[in-house]
Amino acid sequence: MTVQKIEMENFCELAHGVPRAELLTTFNHLLQPERFKDYGPNGLQVEGKARVLRIVSGVTASLALIEAAVAWQADAIFVHHGLFWRGQDGRVTGWMKQRLALLLAHDINLFAYHLPLDAHPELGNNAQLGRLLGLVPHEGERGRFGESGLGFMGRSLAGAAFTTADSLASHISAMLGRQVVLVDRPDSQTAAIQHIAWCTGGAQGYFEAAIDAGADVFITGEISEPQAHYAREMGVAYIACGHHASERYGAPALVAYVAAQHSLLHQFIDIDNPA
Repeated sequence: MTVQKIEMENFCELAHGVPRAELLTTFNHLLQPERFKDYGPNGLQVEGKARVLRIVSGVTASLALIEAAVAWQADAIFVHHGLFWRGQDGRVTGWMKQRLALLLAHDINLFAYHLPLDAHPELGNNAQLGRLLGLVPHEGERGRFGESGLGFMGRSLAGAAFTTADSLASHISAMLGRQVVLVDRPDSQTAAIQHIAWCTGGAQGYFEAAIDAGADVFITGEISEPQAHYAREMGVAYIACGHHASERYGAPALVAYVAAQHSLLHQFIDIDNPA
C-alpha cells in the first residue's frame, strides 16, 4: 500500500468522524455518571448517526438550540439540561414532540449530563465558573461540600480585593453581564470574606451545607424564599447570579477538550435565557 493511499484512508476516516459509541465512552469516562443520583438519565438520550464529526455544545436541549444545530449540520449535541427528567409523565406531545421530531428527522445524537457536568474538577460548570470569577478551590476535602462533593469551597485569587460581599457581587455582575441578587450579612462592613462557596444552577438547597462547611458567602444561580432568612440569621451572604448565566461554561469547555482529542468540529451555541 502506498503512502498516498494510507494518507487518503486516514483523511476519509477523519471526514467520517468518530463512532458514536466511542464518543459516549469518552464522555462517560470523563464525567463518571455512575457516581451520581441524578434527576434524569445521563449519557446518550437520543440516538442519531453512527459516527460524529460535527458537535454542538449548549446549556439546554431547547428547540432553538436544536434548530441552530440543524442549521450548522451537526451530528450531535451535548447539553447540561437534556430532554428527560424524573417525574415527567412520558407522553411525547407539545414541546417534547417538537424537539424529538427535529432530532430524529436530522438523525442528531443528543448527549446530556446534568450533575456529572457540574462536578467535574476542571471542565465542569463549577470549575469553569470559578475560573471565570477568579476563584480557586481549597486543596483536598476542604475544597468540596454537599452531596457527592458537588459544591466548591475556596478563595479569591485577588486576595483582599473582595473584602465585602457587595464588592464580590459587583465583580460577578460585571463578569456575567447581568445584575445579581445579593442578600448580605448584617455585619457586612466588618466581617472579612475568607471562604467562598459556589455551586451553579438551582443549588439553593446547598446553602445550609455551605454554611455548615464554613462559608462566608455562597454563590449559586437561584434563590428561593427561605435562603434570604438563612443568610441574615446565620451571617452568611447569598448571591444568586442566574441559573443559565452560571452554567454557560462547562459544556463548551468539556466538548472542546473532547473535540480536540477526536479531531471533531465543535461549536458552542448560546441560546439566551434570562433565568
